[in-house]
Amino acid sequence: MSDVAAGADGGSGAGTLWLVGTPIGNLGDLTPRAVEVLTRAELICCEDTRRTGKLLRHAGIAAHRLAVANDHTEYHRITDVLDVLGGGGDVAVVTDAGMPGVSDPGERLVRAAIDAGHTVSAVPGPDAVTTALVISGLPTDRFVFEGFLPRSGRERTDRLRALVDEARTVVLYEAPHRIARTLVDLADVCGDDRPVAVCRELTKLYEEVVRGTLGSIDIGDPRGEYVIVLGGAISDDTPPDDDAIRAALRAELADGSTKRDAVAAVASRLNLPKKQVYALAIAE
Repeated sequence: MSDVAAGADGGSGAGTLWLVGTPIGNLGDLTPRAVEVLTRAELICCEDTRRTGKLLRHAGIAAHRLAVANDHTEYHRITDVLDVLGGGGDVAVVTDAGMPGVSDPGERLVRAAIDAGHTVSAVPGPDAVTTALVISGLPTDRFVFEGFLPRSGRERTDRLRALVDEARTVVLYEAPHRIARTLVDLADVCGDDRPVAVCRELTKLYEEVVRGTLGSIDIGDPRGEYVIVLGGAISDDTPPDDDAIRAALRAELADGSTKRDAVAAVASRLNLPKKQVYALAIAE
């Protein structure tokens, strides 16, 4: 029995929805297991039939049927997918590059298949998130993926501000025509000293990683798709001195707080014992 047949569907003949990771640049990164799943799939959902067709030809796969499932058509493809799965056939979902469902179509098909009681599994493969992360030179033990930032408005502002105190390494995607503006916006909110690595054309012939700080990095003329790996905020564990505590107390009192409430608020905000803050409040 093959590795695939013994996997998610246990060889029972029930249809499985497969999310198949595809190369993010170098076609040689397509795994043998991905080739096997794509070969046996009755339906392959993809973003662009031309790009997926090129990948299939490279792997020597004669696809049974290709169907477009991009940002605009994924919802309308659900019926086709459920029909194939209901008939016992396998469906493979691929994107132009990387893992379906990660800043790419696939999430709605997965939800529909699960709700209909079908098996959903994945063939892991290359993805830009972890590829950029591990070559960035920044901490990898804890990280958060932000995908693409909103293009404008309050939503973009709020997402940027949320990164100011983010202690984990942050991974973002960005398009070439927006990369310069995004780096400027990140510097504005996070500061020029925040470390960053900007990656483009990952696994391709002209792969490039530029490392530095938000205030000093120079990526040259924008070309290709980008992954930004942003270092986490460094917290200052130095305890506040008496002058800082007195200033915080005066600010609370100026806002109308009672001395008792001011002591409680400052102690909580600065993570200090109430007795210490109270003693300074009495002296003040």
